[in-house]
Amino acid sequence: MLKTTIIGYPRVGSQRELKFWTEDYFKGNILTETLKAHAADLRKKQWQFQRQKGVDLIPSNDFSFYDGMLDTIFLLGAIPQAYKDLGLGKLDTYFAMAHGYQGKNGDVRALSMRKWFNTNYHYMVPELDDNSDITVSSRKPFEEYSEALEIGIKTKPVLVGPFTFLMLADYKGNKHKSDYVSDIVKAYKNIFNEFKLLGCDWIQLDEPSLVTDLDKDDIDLFILIYKELLLSKGDLKILLQTYFGDIRDVYDKVISLPFDGIGLDFVEGKKTMGLILKYGFPKDTMLFAGIINGKNIWRNNYTKTLSIMHELKGYILTENIIISSSCSLLHVPYTIENEASMEEKYKRYFAFAQEKLEELSDLSSLLIDANYNENNIYKTNAALIESKMINMDIELRKKVSALTKNDFIRKPAFEERKNIQEEALHLPVLPVTTIGSFPQTPDVKALRAKLKKNEITFKDYKALIKKKIADCIALQEDIGLNVLVHGEYERNDMVEYFGENLNGFLFTQNAWVQSYGTRCVKPPIIWGDIRRNKPITVEYIAYAQSLTSKPVKGMLTGPVTILNWSFPREDISNREMAFQIALALKEEAADLESEGIRIIQIDEAALKEKLPLRRSDWHSDYLDWAIPAFRLVHCSVKPSTQIHTHMCYSEFNDIINEIDEMDADVISFEAARSHYSIVDVLAKAKFKTAVGPGVYDIHSPRVPTNEEIKSAILLMLKKISPKKLWVNPDCGLKTRGEKETNKSLRNMVAAANSIRNNIR
Repeated sequence: MLKTTIIGYPRVGSQRELKFWTEDYFKGNILTETLKAHAADLRKKQWQFQRQKGVDLIPSNDFSFYDGMLDTIFLLGAIPQAYKDLGLGKLDTYFAMAHGYQGKNGDVRALSMRKWFNTNYHYMVPELDDNSDITVSSRKPFEEYSEALEIGIKTKPVLVGPFTFLMLADYKGNKHKSDYVSDIVKAYKNIFNEFKLLGCDWIQLDEPSLVTDLDKDDIDLFILIYKELLLSKGDLKILLQTYFGDIRDVYDKVISLPFDGIGLDFVEGKKTMGLILKYGFPKDTMLFAGIINGKNIWRNNYTKTLSIMHELKGYILTENIIISSSCSLLHVPYTIENEASMEEKYKRYFAFAQEKLEELSDLSSLLIDANYNENNIYKTNAALIESKMINMDIELRKKVSALTKNDFIRKPAFEERKNIQEEALHLPVLPVTTIGSFPQTPDVKALRAKLKKNEITFKDYKALIKKKIADCIALQEDIGLNVLVHGEYERNDMVEYFGENLNGFLFTQNAWVQSYGTRCVKPPIIWGDIRRNKPITVEYIAYAQSLTSKPVKGMLTGPVTILNWSFPREDISNREMAFQIALALKEEAADLESEGIRIIQIDEAALKEKLPLRRSDWHSDYLDWAIPAFRLVHCSVKPSTQIHTHMCYSEFNDIINEIDEMDADVISFEAARSHYSIVDVLAKAKFKTAVGPGVYDIHSPRVPTNEEIKSAILLMLKKISPKKLWVNPDCGLKTRGEKETNKSLRNMVAAANSIRNNIR
């Protein structure tokens, strides 16, 4: 059998145990020692499980209390001085960097947070300034390696590689990437030496930045780092691990360096096989072949995968191949076994993290079986792949095919609509609003749980939800917001809620995936063609609007975000799925408008998320259908109806013009955690759409002061006309507490009012 490994494993626990332990720690319900003991037990359990499933090289240090990049910041001692000055213990300093700190020791914001390449996972962004001292400062990877040794498992420690660390860092002083090479190489050499003393065989260095577009300076930086670093490896085997694509810009350079193993992605790596055919592969190097999809949940097609592997075996000795996941299994749920209520006719098509270990074992045995076609494992898989039957919606398919250019164009043009909307809405300068959701309090969650258990009727549930909506409207009136929201109390999740009300989706009970820190999401599964059979949001939004004379936003999740935050089908194109969803939402928008809703927000929080990592693929593989899908939703609304959208943690510099082409009337962006860098981007691009860069970070429990928010607004007004600027938080308030939300919104309104009075 071929040896097997994985790049990483989910770490929050099969039932999200780590989430609840960590949140108990934040609340002061458990001590540091208790949290660490629970985490150690979880790690041990997962290592033992992977060994039981036959994984040969089991990863360690893929566990994290919050984020692997944040762990690396700690490992390398790259902690900004503001967090050191708090004088907190190590773990509390770590969490202060993750979500900010406000208390007797000081007041500091969290580090910036961005999407991890083309996933819905978020990482904490390293900040390096001229005084940053990179040196090994944490024992975590060594301690976890030793923990595994104690139970008889020699693991493969996983580290963020030095090149990716420098590529993803923010630089706050005069120094740049190359100025830190000497220090970071020295630090990794010391890490190597420590692992040698522990008897470690393999170390995995994750370098996903290699799959992005690299210029000559980037390539030179990579070579400079590794030429020096690899001189010190000795008997330690170094695996250069890449994922999320191919390494076409540096493949020839990588194979010329003395790596002991090179991990390549055969799932998302379009040119991976071609690179091997063109340049070959070093005969004394192990190929870690990423053939199990680490990001989607459909069963592996053994026929297709075996074809790839047999082609590889014509160029690489079988004994030099280790089969692996295409990326960390962090991006899929734990196990389909947790889905007790899902019918077996569906379950058999899915492989979550646990099942993917079984697929690796299957493929390992099939690859050395000369008659695998006669093997029952192979036959069962082939029959499964052939058997998936979709109830195709012929009428809907025809409707998508019949779309023309005019179906994506809203009339009249933006400037004319702007004047019509000003007359219709009568909003003040610097209108203040929120992004949508209000805190999902324990009573709301308990209410939803009672409905699922049939302990209350849907009629009673709806009445209680409307009571929450009425309270939310009254609170916003009292605070003084100009444009209100209904609070989204009826929604468990911004994507799952819509999926539950559309044909074509499947749902899970416990298929949780980590998004960041203790935040987990439960993506729906797109199973068939997607259609809307009834109104989804209309009753609740219309009820909220009936309670106030101020405009209440209709809240829709956009088609691209619904697609990107679901597990998609693999038998039809993303374009087809996005347009099907867009047509459903277009009907919803029309119904909202007919009920007198004057502002409709179509959230595209995940628009940037699935943007291909290669610029050459941006339009043909994504933007040419993603932007039209959004426009399709709103192209038929009245000129007086104002269309908003919202976008989450990402860098938008390179596609800012395409975002303007979405033809929304107002766009709100995350901005606070990224230090309002979006403002300069908007100004430089002469962005036509009105904008609401977030004035405070909602992923932190700290309450922003009035003066802090005023400073943010005044900073924006230097680059954005007051006629185009909206005031709002970074994102929805679902995960925040009621008290902190109340205080933060009151400070936001007070700050906007103060500046508004001066503008007059």
